[in-house]
Amino acid sequence: MKTLIASALIASAALTGAASVASTTAANATNVIESALPGADLSALSTEQLVAVAGTLQNTDGGAAKKAGVTRALIKSLQFKAEQ
Repeated sequence: MKTLIASALIASAALTGAASVASTTAANATNVIESALPGADLSALSTEQLVAVAGTLQNTDGGAAKKAGVTRALIKSLQFKAEQ
C-alpha cells in the first residue's frame, strides 16, 4: 500500500512539473512570435504548434520581411487545419 501511495505521489509531481514546463515553453514561443508579428492571432495553436512556429521563425533565412511572411503563412495553415 505504501508503494502504491508513493508511486501516485511521484506520478503527480511529474505531471505537475511537465505542465509547468509546457506553459513556460508556450509562453516563450509566443513571445518570440509576437516580437516578430505583433498582434498575431495565436489562440487556435497548441503548445507544440507554437514551438514549431517559433522554431521556423528563428531558422528561416533572410530578412525580417521574409521571416514574417513565412511565419504568417505557417500560422494560417495551422489555423486552417484546426478549423477542419
